[in-house]
Amino acid sequence: MIHLPFENRAEAGRLLAKEISVRHTAVPETGGVVVALARGGVPVGFEVADRLQAPLDVIIVRKLGVPWQPELAMGAIAKGTRILDDRTIRYLGVSASEVEETIRREEAEMNRREALYRGGEPPIDLRDRTVILLDDGLATGSTMLAALRAVRDLEPAKVVVAAPVGSKEACRRVKPEADDVVCLATPDRFLAVGEWYREFDQVTDAEVEKLLTASRERLREDPASAEPVHIA
Repeated sequence: MIHLPFENRAEAGRLLAKEISVRHTAVPETGGVVVALARGGVPVGFEVADRLQAPLDVIIVRKLGVPWQPELAMGAIAKGTRILDDRTIRYLGVSASEVEETIRREEAEMNRREALYRGGEPPIDLRDRTVILLDDGLATGSTMLAALRAVRDLEPAKVVVAAPVGSKEACRRVKPEADDVVCLATPDRFLAVGEWYREFDQVTDAEVEKLLTASRERLREDPASAEPVHIA
């Protein structure tokens, strides 16, 4: 039984790791990699990767905000992938040039973060491996769907989408394209991810760098963890 709200992202990550372990005792012998959506998913992913003794990597996904109302999403982008909400774009009368300008701006920020977070380290090769793709919550599902499609292009064996909390609509949206969706709670009333956490401060670039560095150092101290691992 999950009691909401979660204390913070770290607690949510530990609970999520426990559920993934229970649900996926029979994951094929392809190994596991935790891939977290930056920035909010990284503290959750750090806890999951630590419990599963798996490597942690990051994927940068950017929401495409309506130009005059940036908090309202009209889509999302990840590397090589774009998801556009054509209905919202048509309804609000966002022009094609405004959409493209928003994409260019968000791509620039995505590339900045990619270089910053990796610190010169190459991304983990996901080919033929089991990927636990996670975030701190799923509201509309647009950013997770963009991440999921980008990860699929890297030819993993299996992709498990995971989040501590999500709207029923978002979970339904990503389920057809994932091998499984692990979501600890799907409240009937869902306005925003942050309402389901007591502590939900914005995750900074520095925090993301620190957690990714700590995860890489763990792998260096225990090289066996860098090999494909079995999630059980």
